[in-house]
Amino acid sequence: MAPSIQKLKTGIAALALAVTFAGAAQAECYADYKAKQEPPLRLHYGVIALPDSACSVAAAAGVIAPRLAQQGWTLLNVLSIFGPEGLAERKASAGAYYLSF
Repeated sequence: MAPSIQKLKTGIAALALAVTFAGAAQAECYADYKAKQEPPLRLHYGVIALPDSACSVAAAAGVIAPRLAQQGWTLLNVLSIFGPEGLAERKASAGAYYLSF
């Protein structure tokens, strides 16, 4: 019986590890930013979803700037990087620019 119990323990440990890594792979990453468009000068604050590979301020800028440029906007700065827990508190401030790019 001992070998069967050991196999069961190993299987459970492997399953727990797989579930842990699956959760990390599906982590959500967002940034809030400021952008401008001119002429005439227009400013906006927005919230944007990012790929997991861009979950730092420096990496996020490289993803956000081209997305905004397609619509004639210039990225001014990335304010912060956050997870889904920060979405609700930023939704009203971002208005029409909430997850729109």
